[in-house]
Amino acid sequence: MGGGVADAGRRGRDRVAVARRLLIGVTFAAAALALAAGALAREATPSRGATAVVTLQERLVALRYLSPDEVSGRMDDRTRKAILAFQGWESLRRDGIVGPATRDRLATARVPRAGSGAGSRIEVHVGRGVALLVRSSRVVRALHVSAGASSTPTPLGRFRVFRKERESWSVPFGVWLPWASYFSGGVAFHGYGDVPAYPASHGCVRVPLSDAHTVYAFARLGVAVDVVPD
Repeated sequence: MGGGVADAGRRGRDRVAVARRLLIGVTFAAAALALAAGALAREATPSRGATAVVTLQERLVALRYLSPDEVSGRMDDRTRKAILAFQGWESLRRDGIVGPATRDRLATARVPRAGSGAGSRIEVHVGRGVALLVRSSRVVRALHVSAGASSTPTPLGRFRVFRKERESWSVPFGVWLPWASYFSGGVAFHGYGDVPAYPASHGCVRVPLSDAHTVYAFARLGVAVDVVPD
């Protein structure tokens, strides 16, 4: 009986010792990682930062969120808008920042898939805040956009571009709308300075000014426009 108690006591002390060694090991590993991160931060150079941005931009090009001529090595407005489009399509938090969730998804994501149908068209996914430029059933670009707010929604359904104006005057709101392509009454794709990560317009589809000409050039007269809620 006494020997059993002694053995139990030794086993208990051994477990405590093992636990202490594990705790010390974990603490040391955490400290080492922190030191390594600090060293990397101190050693970082602008060229290394540019290389990281180029890698990100090339991935966005492969996924059709950027065009090849937009690879600049700078975290510019076009790149941030491309990140917003990627996050919207992948149902991630839309903040334009490449955090852990966005970075992980970038590693495994595929080019967005268009809906069914043949021929060229523009698909507007209102909830995701993304417009897909589709040619021969393949997505050639995916762009960040902002459609109509809940009080002034963009009409859903299939339409066709019937009027185009490089500078279009909005009579109701008294503003110029650059690169406007109309597809339903007074509702158009057009460039705009404020394109938030949620539906915010008075019915039109806002396009970032940096991408407005791309949409305008693609949206030829007669091209189909599919507006869907997701």
